[in-house]
Amino acid sequence: METILSPRCLSPPLIPKLSSSHQSKHATSSSLALSNPTVLGPKHLSTRFSAKPESWLTDAKQGLAALSLSLALTFSPVGTALASEFNILNDGPPKETYVVDDAGVLSRVTRSDLKKLLSDLEYRKKLRLNFITVRKLTSKADAFEYADQVLEKWYPSIEEGNNKGIVVLITSQKEGAITGGPAFIEAVGEKILDATVSENLPVLATDEKYNEAIYSSAKRLVAAIDGLPDPGGPEVKDNKRESNFKTKEETEEKRGQFSLVVGGLLVIAFVVPMAQYYAYVSKK
Repeated sequence: METILSPRCLSPPLIPKLSSSHQSKHATSSSLALSNPTVLGPKHLSTRFSAKPESWLTDAKQGLAALSLSLALTFSPVGTALASEFNILNDGPPKETYVVDDAGVLSRVTRSDLKKLLSDLEYRKKLRLNFITVRKLTSKADAFEYADQVLEKWYPSIEEGNNKGIVVLITSQKEGAITGGPAFIEAVGEKILDATVSENLPVLATDEKYNEAIYSSAKRLVAAIDGLPDPGGPEVKDNKRESNFKTKEETEEKRGQFSLVVGGLLVIAFVVPMAQYYAYVSKK
């Protein structure tokens, strides 16, 4: 038996249309749902803000490296030497004393004696003499160049430095230098200046007699300014060793004596046995 389907049964089922108000309400709720932030649980928060295990170790290493570099620069001997040299230049001449003992080699007695001697000189002759000791020079080639730099820095004009003198002693290099204005150089004289630089300062500094080197130089310069006889400098020790080698004359003399001894031994060695043999044969 055939079943006859009507065209109405073959048509698709009708889907009811939503009203416009219902659609807008649904869209609004969907947008609100999407715009709401997602609240992270404790697990997500700990993952987001937790630092890497290596980060604190890296920061610690960088901090230690910076600290080491800072300490190296602070306690570096080169940095200290540079600081002392420039401090002497920037601080200016000493006001109450006549000594800048940056090397720290002068005793209290030497400082006191220098103050008495040089203050009297300044009062009588209107000439001021300053002494400077430095351990080592790094900014200048030698003591003379540094002494000229100090003179120009302390007394910029010719009027200020005309009657000023400066003596520099470098303890590590065992050398010194003297410089000054025109009036000071003329009062002392080139001869005494050269003798003091070549005798008093280096000879006594070589033996590490720094107090004697400074004070003897001061007395020698003051004596020259006052027109007194030159007290002279220290005696230069002759450190030459005597040679152990014989001279040509001594060698020739020893050679002649050796020849006589050898000749005598040879004669004895041959003649005595023959004489004994001859005496033995003649008895038979």
